[in-house]
Amino acid sequence: MTDRAFCVVRAGALTTVQDLGRAGHAHLGVPRAGALDEPAHRLANRLVGNPETSATLETTLTGCAVRVRTDTVAAVTGAPCPVTVDGRPAPWGAPVRVPAGAVLDAGPATAGLRSYLAFAGGVDAEPVLGSRAADLLSGLGPAPLSDGGVLPLGTPYGPPAAVDAVPRSELPVAELVLPCVLGPRDDWFTEAGLRTLATGRFRVSSASNRIGLRTEGPALERRKDGELPSEGMPLGALQVPPDGLPVLFLNDHPTTGGYPVVGVVPERFLAAAAQAAPGTPVRFVPRRSRASG
Repeated sequence: MTDRAFCVVRAGALTTVQDLGRAGHAHLGVPRAGALDEPAHRLANRLVGNPETSATLETTLTGCAVRVRTDTVAAVTGAPCPVTVDGRPAPWGAPVRVPAGAVLDAGPATAGLRSYLAFAGGVDAEPVLGSRAADLLSGLGPAPLSDGGVLPLGTPYGPPAAVDAVPRSELPVAELVLPCVLGPRDDWFTEAGLRTLATGRFRVSSASNRIGLRTEGPALERRKDGELPSEGMPLGALQVPPDGLPVLFLNDHPTTGGYPVVGVVPERFLAAAAQAAPGTPVRFVPRRSRASG
């Protein structure tokens, strides 16, 4: 087996291999997948000299630890967390040299949910449909990490970035503010229901995952009963199931669904949603699209 690899010492609550995802396959029923906090993923790769398309590890809440089999450079971004190399403190948000045989440990998040570990050369898992991303809904891509597992590393692309500082994490947020463009099925909800969306006190549910951010709070009142024939679901869709509580679709969301979508949250706001811990207050800011006046 190649020396360019690492062994999983501590897999954590949920650690997956992620890249920028496999866009363009929704017509086949294949979700996009990919890093939920894409800016953090891109930054981690830049810090170690990788292209932004290289695969990283995405941890969830409790972090992970790996033992590298070769000298490498790594970086941890996303949710702030303690970083150690063989038990010695190492910087978060900066390139870190990790000697062969050493354990790189990204500890539990001190704010937010998801940290990103990049290694020089990227995680060289087998690509599926052009992506190394793990998709928890379809099962495509590498399985979530497990203790004792081994994953290969690619050949380094070049020297790590020379940086003095990286953007400061804004986590935790006191309130997750999510603008959303109303439609296509906002007409399924009463005016009172739409007012509830705009003024209701919601919070992030502990049932949230990579498929969607679930909310707790007041139910949106419906104008129409029954459900729709299954139709396409975009990233950022705000779908409302029968309990009336909005679900924000994230990267592993189903490509079709029959519950009405009251609005769509623009993609640039989804990274913040991916880092919102359960209990975080959520405020939706609905608006009409320009096309609809």
